[in-house]
Amino acid sequence: MLASHADRERAVDVLRAGFSEGRLDERELDQRVARAYQARTVGELALLVADLPQGPVPLTSAAAPVVPPTFLPAAVPPPTNGKAVGSLVCGVLTLMTGGLTGLPAVVLGHAARAEMRRNGQGGDGLALAGLVLGWLSVAVWAVFLTVLVVAGIAGSG
Repeated sequence: MLASHADRERAVDVLRAGFSEGRLDERELDQRVARAYQARTVGELALLVADLPQGPVPLTSAAAPVVPPTFLPAAVPPPTNGKAVGSLVCGVLTLMTGGLTGLPAVVLGHAARAEMRRNGQGGDGLALAGLVLGWLSVAVWAVFLTVLVVAGIAGSG
């Protein structure tokens, strides 16, 4: 893109700021200013100021003022993942449904934890509680079915 007069003046201002901060000596400043006024494109100007900050660098104070926590903005907690809530609900419902909602609690809990790692949502405790209740339900069903199978084999023999 072709450089305008304003683009050239901005580049010269950055060069002069670099000189006043001691980043350029006078000979280099003169050379770069001459090249800035002869530049035809914005890319040529960018090369002239690429090694300089784009303006004066602010000085950092040694003792920054301390703001009391009362006056700081309140931290907004991340939104809670819906699947984590669903996992906990299914996990709690395993007691009332005889364990039928245990498998959905496990599936929703694992899906929720994966989503939360990806997008930073909250609700990890809810998903974990749903997973624990879901896996307990699955384990109870596995033991119950194993006892039924063993009793059936023993009774038929």
